[in-house]
Amino acid sequence: MRPDNIFVDLPEKAEQEQFLPLLAAPGLRVERIVSFGQASPPGFWHDQDESEWVILLAGSAGLRFSDREELVTLAPGDYLEIAAHRRHRVEWTDATLPTVWLAVHFRADDA
Repeated sequence: MRPDNIFVDLPEKAEQEQFLPLLAAPGLRVERIVSFGQASPPGFWHDQDESEWVILLAGSAGLRFSDREELVTLAPGDYLEIAAHRRHRVEWTDATLPTVWLAVHFRADDA
């Protein structure tokens, strides 16, 4: 068995965010996201059926939530949980170096 590395094969600066699936199981999905200055389109809000736990591994980003005024700024090592259907958007990501996210999407237990 040989380990993989989250920082290997980071894409060059690209027009689109890059998504790399790392693990999938029933009710669980883990992916690496690499951003290079991307942001959510004007007026667009993510409204996901799954909850998401995300950690920023490199770069920086600003997130906005529809239920709060202040912008949430993320630096390497910062993480947070976003509940299913909590509307949010990416206001900005670092345009000078890759912003690397690890996102864990999961379904919360209804019981």
